[in-house]
Amino acid sequence: MPRASEQTRPEILQAAYKLFRRRGFFRVGMDEIADAAGVTKRTLYYHFDSKDALLTAVLASQHERTFADFQNYGIDLSGGADALIDKLFAGLVKWSSKPRWAGSGFTRLAIELADLSGHPARSIARRHKALMEQQLETLLVQANVAAPKARARELSLLIEGAMVMVLIHGDQSYCSAAAAAAKRLVAGEPVA
Repeated sequence: MPRASEQTRPEILQAAYKLFRRRGFFRVGMDEIADAAGVTKRTLYYHFDSKDALLTAVLASQHERTFADFQNYGIDLSGGADALIDKLFAGLVKWSSKPRWAGSGFTRLAIELADLSGHPARSIARRHKALMEQQLETLLVQANVAAPKARARELSLLIEGAMVMVLIHGDQSYCSAAAAAAKRLVAGEPVA
């Protein structure tokens, strides 16, 4: 029995997401995506007119999911900024401990598409990172941190840097080091 169109599109997006995360955009073909999604190539092209359109839809879908999850980080700020930082970096340790973890898909794909500055997927990656930084600023405002915009930018850099270093070295202690630096930043202490 054929699947309904509203069920097929999310299944294609999920299959493409897994393949792009594992192998990168350029090393995955549409035939492979169709096979992984359990659809014909014709069905795949019915939903997405190109591989670029599919990648753009994959990133838009992932943004919605991850941003919604991230907005829940500030629900309980009773512990202030230190508790928020502990929660952020504990979440990063948990996430990076998963099998086959490969860092931020947005970051990896933006790097892979670095030579294609006008690619719509890069716009989505930029928007995603900007909204995540704005959400950090909102959380820091709620935690009464001074200069929340600047601290959010610095915290974003620490998070991205920790992800890259954990990816390169396979060592979660980079998350602890980044968390310690973040706590010094929000407390207004010098970060050496």
